[in-house]
Amino acid sequence: MSIQRSSAGDPARTLALLWRDPSAVPRRGPQRGLDLDAVVSAATDVADREGLEAVTMRRVAQALGVAPMTLYTYVPGKAELLDLMLDAAYGQMARTDTTGQPWRQRLTAVAEENRALFRAHPWAARVSTLRPPLGPGLIAKYEHELSALDGLGLADVEMDDCLTYLLTFAQACARAASDARAAQRESTMNDAQWWAGAAPLLDRMLDERTYPLATRVGTAAGVESGSAHDPDHAYRFGLQRVLDGLATLINRAS
Repeated sequence: MSIQRSSAGDPARTLALLWRDPSAVPRRGPQRGLDLDAVVSAATDVADREGLEAVTMRRVAQALGVAPMTLYTYVPGKAELLDLMLDAAYGQMARTDTTGQPWRQRLTAVAEENRALFRAHPWAARVSTLRPPLGPGLIAKYEHELSALDGLGLADVEMDDCLTYLLTFAQACARAASDARAAQRESTMNDAQWWAGAAPLLDRMLDERTYPLATRVGTAAGVESGSAHDPDHAYRFGLQRVLDGLATLINRAS
């Protein structure tokens, strides 16, 4: 699977589309009342159901019931369309009001909001956003999330660093959870069923005297979670460790 990246299209045209510059956005499509938001919504629906690889101009046109060339009057190609899809998803995210709450609760809410985003749109967790789509949805998201770190005595760059650290963790967990769901679908068995088949084979091969730690710890972890990896447990445990790490910086700053 190729890596999908945001901001891979023409920068000027993409920004104009993201911010709905009237000079760049057709008001209506030919004889159908089609508009840019309808194109973005249809592409997002395809990605949600079939994955990002399925999003082609032809597939989106089919979903809208128009000729493929019609879409090119709205967006130059998939790169710009992807930015519009991401920005729309960001703009539709829930914004939890955590005013007056301790910073750990505020940052937990930010992590949960991003987890919900990736649960609703699993494809979004697969997109590299090192060059983010600089549209109104992203900027509103950034403003909201930075407010969770405001007033803690952090320098501006430290605020950005802390937020990036948290969001990177949330995205990594979302990818792992997506992989776990895909493995279950493709193998037609859940983790408990997979382990039930693998465990007897492993017992015959594994020498506990050679690998005492791997045997003891792996067994304990497997019994606890019922699998080699529990995405929910990994998220809950990891989030607290992320917050513990940030506490060192925040406590020093305040």
